[in-house]
Amino acid sequence: MTDVRFDVVGLGNAIVDVLARADEAFLEAWGIHKNAMNLIEEDRAHLLTREARDPLFTSGGSGANTIAGLASFGASAAYIGKVADDELGAQFRREMEATGVPFPTPPLKGGPATARSIIFVTDDGHRSMNTFLGASVLFSRDDVDEAVVQAGGILYLEGYLFDKDDAKEAFVHAAEIARAAGRKVALTLSDRFCVDRHRASFRQLVRNNIDIVFANEEELLSLYETDDFNTALSALQADTAIAAVTRSEKGSVVIGDGDPIHEPAVPVATVVDTTGAGDQYAAGFLFGISRGLPLATCARLGHIAAAEVISHFGPRPAVSYKVLAEAAGIFA
Repeated sequence: MTDVRFDVVGLGNAIVDVLARADEAFLEAWGIHKNAMNLIEEDRAHLLTREARDPLFTSGGSGANTIAGLASFGASAAYIGKVADDELGAQFRREMEATGVPFPTPPLKGGPATARSIIFVTDDGHRSMNTFLGASVLFSRDDVDEAVVQAGGILYLEGYLFDKDDAKEAFVHAAEIARAAGRKVALTLSDRFCVDRHRASFRQLVRNNIDIVFANEEELLSLYETDDFNTALSALQADTAIAAVTRSEKGSVVIGDGDPIHEPAVPVATVVDTTGAGDQYAAGFLFGISRGLPLATCARLGHIAAAEVISHFGPRPAVSYKVLAEAAGIFA
């Protein structure tokens, strides 16, 4: 069996984020669903990029953000995803590798541009994502580096990959490799609309192939087609071994052996930008799992990371999560 070289290997859409401020009138004028991920075509991506006010360009993508957060905690991690052979693709690769994360996937040549997500942040800190998937979903099973997947203690899968058939096949293939190697497989449901599109597949995956599930409250309710949180939570507990469900300022609920664990959120003086909050919660939680920590501590690490990322603009840590965890006495 391949030795474990990475705590976590992530597989997801490799995306460069374009973050900008906007007001509610702008979202309405452009027909943008607030606090959701809106799939768009390349022409609209160029239009919205031009309309963005003082944009910040930064590597993103849900799974990649989580992997960057894990590196900030001091974990060893690798990332698998597809970029184009273009300027934004080169930026994504540089920024991943700068965090110490190997990114072995070769770039796409002669196809669509590197994916981008134009994210408009309103004054309440909520983010509305407009995502051109571009090269990221021209990801096939041939791009799955089997040796890298086998070398990860946990494979972390991004639900957004289910939006294209070839990427979906790669997603399932990677999960099969991980399970055959005796590794754990984690899944983030990514977005309520993503769950709406792939509910049956996600429920089958959660029931049969996934060890750790990440969801927010909306995603969970959509997954089990109910308005009652406790009903959905009970259904999830019957389907999987470990799950963490985030509830914004209400904190999170963690499922494992025994009764659900309720962990409070870490207070934040001012919410600046909620982009990446769920991604960074997953980073803290997975780091705790990789170190064999109790589930309540895993959730606490998740909230520490989420609180940091929503206190500034951008989806990745601005300060070391390892330092924050040590300050909280977790590694003392």
